[in-house]
Parts: sequence; structure tokens; C-alpha cells
Amino acid sequence: MTTSHSPPPDSADESGLRTKLERLGYRVSRYVYPPGTRFATHTHAFDKLDAVVAGRFIVLMDGREQVLGPGEMIAIPAGHAHAAWVAGPQAVISLDGVRPD
Repeated sequence: MTTSHSPPPDSADESGLRTKLERLGYRVSRYVYPPGTRFATHTHAFDKLDAVVAGRFIVLMDGREQVLGPGEMIAIPAGHAHAAWVAGPQAVISLDGVRPD
């Protein structure tokens, strides 16, 4: 008898998300942000795609807050101002996709 293990409802399939980002042409890094982590408004010189594996991450861009949960992602174009923070008491596990130059 075989059993399959699904990720808990508060997490996503990390391997699947990584594969998806890599197939889209992104170089992927994994980060863990503890509760209370905040990133002030900033820009990057490259296109990014951030995907959440676990926890809740809020991104403020273009005057709108987007709450990202497990399995969700957001594209952040090069030079686009944005801020972000961990929402709630759970750490965020994030896959950070960067387009190589």
C-alpha cells in the first residue's frame, strides 16, 4: 500500500513552484522571513517573480496591497517601486525568481 502526502493547507508544493519559475526563465532562490519582517519601498534593476510556499506575504505596489498565500505569486517589473511584509504569526517561505541578465 502506498500513501501520498499532500502539503498542509498552509503550504504549497515547493518543488512544483520552483519548477514553474525555472521554466519561465527565472533563477530561483529560497528565503525564509520570520514574522515581523518588513521591506521598505524599494526597486530592483531586474524583473522578479516572488512565489509564496508558506505563510502570508503582503506586497504594496501601485497603491494596492496584494496578500499572497501559499502557491500564489506576483510579478515585479524592473524599476517598479514596491514594499512588502510578513502578515501574521507564521514565517513566510518565499521563492524569489530573478531573470538573469
